[in-house]
Amino acid sequence: MTGRIAGKVALVTGGASGLGEAIVRRFVEEGAKVLIADIDAAAGAALAGELGDAADFAKLDVTQEQNWIDAFARLDVTHGQVGILVNCAGITTIGSVEDVTLDAFRHELDVDLAGVFLGCKHVVPLMKRTGGSVINIASMASIRASDYLVAYNAAKAGVTHMTKSIALHYAHKGYGMRCNSVHPGVIRTPILDKVLAQSDDPDALFAQWVKGHPIGRLGRADEVASLCLYLASDESAFATGAEFVLDGGSSL
Repeated sequence: MTGRIAGKVALVTGGASGLGEAIVRRFVEEGAKVLIADIDAAAGAALAGELGDAADFAKLDVTQEQNWIDAFARLDVTHGQVGILVNCAGITTIGSVEDVTLDAFRHELDVDLAGVFLGCKHVVPLMKRTGGSVINIASMASIRASDYLVAYNAAKAGVTHMTKSIALHYAHKGYGMRCNSVHPGVIRTPILDKVLAQSDDPDALFAQWVKGHPIGRLGRADEVASLCLYLASDESAFATGAEFVLDGGSSL
């Protein structure tokens, strides 16, 4: 622990497990107070209990606008500020343009795109008081398309360009707020098992993922957490609207 974000207050969506959990743990290690926001109340409360006074939990469905309003109101009461927002909650829908239903496509966009939009919108009143950093978890899939990820490609590509629009807005308004996107490759987290379960040949899909990373392996959640720590800290104060790619060379 070096205290790189000591004194800062963060909200991390999808923070109860997987990549979000790794980010929460890293932020706490580096001195932040973190509100773990997740739809999984049991896992979120358990993690907050483990981390003690440095963390709290709020049940948050990123597709529900009132949930966002309530979460930031809670931070206003408890801390009077928020300096970091990580939009990490997400889903991955497997299927081509012929396979994916309209309902499934819309659900993917609701969670992975509209959910990020709502966070970036409703964080403004509280974060602009002190300035801060918004980190949107996109994907290498927003840079390189796959025929079996039509909904996911669309959602994450939207996050990428929306991040730039939001960064410009924050900057032009003089809010002292930054907004960047992070583009991981395939990261070994429990959510991969849910994705593999949608495949007719999960072993082949897993092998394809590994082969698609020139570095020769899948990524680790702690590696993405380290990049998010940099973006959350004042060390990245001159970075906004940028794409931070961490994908083992898979988008090359």
